[in-house]
This record gives sequence, C-alpha cells and structure tokens, in this order.
Amino acid sequence: MSARDTVEIGLNRFARRGYDLDEVSIVPSRRTRDMDDVSTAWQIDAFRFDIPLVTSPSDAVVSPATAIAVGQAGGLGVLNAEGLWTRYDDPGPAYRRIREAAGDGAPPVAVLQQVYAEPVKPDLITSRIKEMRDAGVTTSVRVSPQHTAQLAPTILSAGVDLLVIQGTIVSAEHVTTQGEALNLKEFIADLDVPVIVGGAANYTTALHLMRTGAAGVIVGVGADTYSTTDTVMGIRVPLASAIADAAAARRDYLDETGGRYVHVIANGRIETSGAIARALACGADAVQLGEPLRAAAEAPAGGIWWDSVAAHPRLPRGGTSAPIPPAGSVHDVLLGAAESADGRTNLFGALARTMAKTGYRDLKEFQRVDLVIGGYEPVQDD
Repeated sequence: MSARDTVEIGLNRFARRGYDLDEVSIVPSRRTRDMDDVSTAWQIDAFRFDIPLVTSPSDAVVSPATAIAVGQAGGLGVLNAEGLWTRYDDPGPAYRRIREAAGDGAPPVAVLQQVYAEPVKPDLITSRIKEMRDAGVTTSVRVSPQHTAQLAPTILSAGVDLLVIQGTIVSAEHVTTQGEALNLKEFIADLDVPVIVGGAANYTTALHLMRTGAAGVIVGVGADTYSTTDTVMGIRVPLASAIADAAAARRDYLDETGGRYVHVIANGRIETSGAIARALACGADAVQLGEPLRAAAEAPAGGIWWDSVAAHPRLPRGGTSAPIPPAGSVHDVLLGAAESADGRTNLFGALARTMAKTGYRDLKEFQRVDLVIGGYEPVQDD
C-alpha cells in the first residue's frame, strides 16, 4: 500500500482513506449514444437478466409474488429462506402486526424480534421455491452462513436456480471452537447450482471468496439509511473503495485461473438511480437493492423497510422505517416513467440514460467510465 493510500491518525497508527459512493462522480466522455443502442443486460453463470439487479432478501420488500414481479421486470428476486414466508404458512397477520405497531411512525424493533421468533419450517421453503419456479422466473433464496448446512439440502432439492449465502460479513475461513464451521470451498464444490456469497469488505476477503468457487461475491455490509451496524459494531465500509478493491480482486482472480470471471455485486447505501450508476462505474457487475423497493405497490410490508439483521434476537443492527405510500408497481419503480425527480423511480431507465450520456453500449464498457472525486455544497436559501 502506498503512502498516499493511508492517513496517520496518531503516533504510528494509520488508517486507509476510503470513499463512499456519494463522493464519486461520473465524468461524461467525448461521445454520447442513443438510448436505444444501450444494453443494461447482465448474465451470471447460465442466467441472463435485463437489468443488473439482485434484490435484498428482506421480508419488507420480497415475497414470492414480489420476487416473481422482479423476475418478470428483468431482475433477480431473492427470497429470504429464513424469513417470514418460511416461518408462517400465512404471514399476513405478522405483517399486519408490524404495520399496526408502526402507525404513522416506525414500528419498534422489538415487534420484529417477536414475529421472527417463530421457527423456520423446511416444508414452507419447498413450497415458496415451487411457487416461484412455477411462475417461470429464475429462482433464488438467501440463507445465512450459520444455517447453510442445515437448510441447503431442502433448498437444493426444491430446485432453486441460484443460492445466495449472505451475512453482514462472510469470510472463506470462519474460525470457531463451537462445532464444525462451514467450509465454503468444499460446500460450493459439491453443488450443481451457482452460489453468490458475501458480504466482503476489502480486496483480500473478496479474493478469498472468489477462490471458493462462488459465481458472485457481494461487496459491502448492506448499510443503508436505517442501518445501525456502524453504531452497534463500529463497522463501516466506504462502498466505492470496496467495489474498486473487489474489482481488482476479480481481475487478479481472472488472471490466476486463466479466465474464470466472478461477478461483483454491490450492497450498501444504494438508494437512488445515481447511486446505482456510481456503483457500476466503480466496477460492480450488479447491485443489490432493498430499501428503494418499499415504494413498490407489491412490497409486502406496505411501504415499511427493515433489513434482515434488524430482527436479530440478540443484537439487532438496523432500524425500521415509517410507511410510505406506493409510487407504482415493481415495474414502475425499476423501469417505468418517473413522475418525481428524486431518483427513486425508473431506476434502471436512469442507468440506461447515464450510459447513453457517457457513450457506453453495455455494462462492461461502462465500468471503464472516468470518475472524479469531489463534492459540492448545496446552495442554501436565505
């Protein structure tokens, strides 16, 4: 690491300088392009998608029906295999309890902890995956690293297309004195389905996860406006730098293996179309979105947002939002004509326009766009 990458924060103690997405701006090139000539398509393993979207596996925004709607809009919907839809045959009363606790404000985290106390039922995992498969979309579910060995046989026998193993921080080598740890490399090698794994926070972790045989690596700890991971655990990942680090690991792993490409999926405070464009410009192949999807009419929590770790029984690391009215369907939020100028609808239509304005035909080309560091102070009215 060069000296310019570090800052001395005290005698003989150094910290690396990192950049968040809102500190990075995209610079237009000498060429522009017609929007009709731009492709936002993305392919991982044998599965092709029209937009580079992987949903956050939050029960606030993803039900089987929502995952199907996302798939029909061209993205990948990921259902939480440890969520409300696999704990309750009918999760409607649990959602109503959360909404009633919210009123006009945010529901208490304690209410989330209570509704998530119901155990996961393997037969419900099977039926939810079948529901998504029967709709003809690519099926994907998320499982936590600590429950992968227990739940994976049920998930795989149900015929899932893509398996997501996701925690706040995931490493290729988990050390424990309490039983046998999951060996990701051995586990993935025995599977017939591609695996997306994460989150990773730096070059080294991303490279190690790529070496497990994963098809994709999630970069970032999922921190959004409502996350308290920084407050609770002191962990914060400047996402622009983390994506660039993981992209460098992807390049080195490509050279190391003679051509095996592992996809980088950015996961953090990506809440607007501008943040999506910046994440891809920093080197991500796709983005994982959660909170922006609460504006969709199909969002099962009715406009309330919480991350999956917000319901942790011992150490919740996220707050809940107050409900918002729907801004349109899933298709409207992702691809429909925007009726507001806040960057929260027509998310991927905006990405296509950014690519056209900067002259790039596809996402791989767009990863080479010029970037600049520098912010501005908004003008304040007197």
